[in-house]
Amino acid sequence: MRIISGKHKGRLLHPPANMPARPTTDFAKTGLFNIINNRFNIDQLSILDLYAGTGAIGLEFLSRGAEKVTFIEQDRVCSKFIQDTLTKLEMKSGTLIATEVEKFLGSCNQKFDLIFADPPYAKCDPGKLLTLINNNNLLNDDGLLIIEHAKELSTLTEELGAEVRSYGGSSFSFFQY
Repeated sequence: MRIISGKHKGRLLHPPANMPARPTTDFAKTGLFNIINNRFNIDQLSILDLYAGTGAIGLEFLSRGAEKVTFIEQDRVCSKFIQDTLTKLEMKSGTLIATEVEKFLGSCNQKFDLIFADPPYAKCDPGKLLTLINNNNLLNDDGLLIIEHAKELSTLTEELGAEVRSYGGSSFSFFQY
């Protein structure tokens, strides 16, 4: 896993072998950030990274100068890796909250410019995630929700109003508010 751009460009990160997460590929990450760069100034964004896993997306945002990234990850191995990486790279505007995503969304009273969610593909329910985020009013006006999912869910997310982009076996659904 590596950071592809920004202050820590080219930095290799080595998640433990027993980590129960699949990092977003460099190919998919490059495509994703090309889209985001065309819509936002990253250095002005407050970002929520749900189901953070290895933290690859949130770390990429921080490397590119994001104002703030909040990582939500319940797995202990993943959480430790994210926290250790934030400390090692001195990324002070990154915050880890080690809890279940649904629990966090139900109690969160902050708003974000961009929410990125990468739930386990087998458990991905875009409709439920949209409802939780909408009901708790977590996105700022003109905010963006991005859900990473298996290609097979693209038809469903399009029916929910998303713009979908696919890279290899992964797809990103973009919900603009």
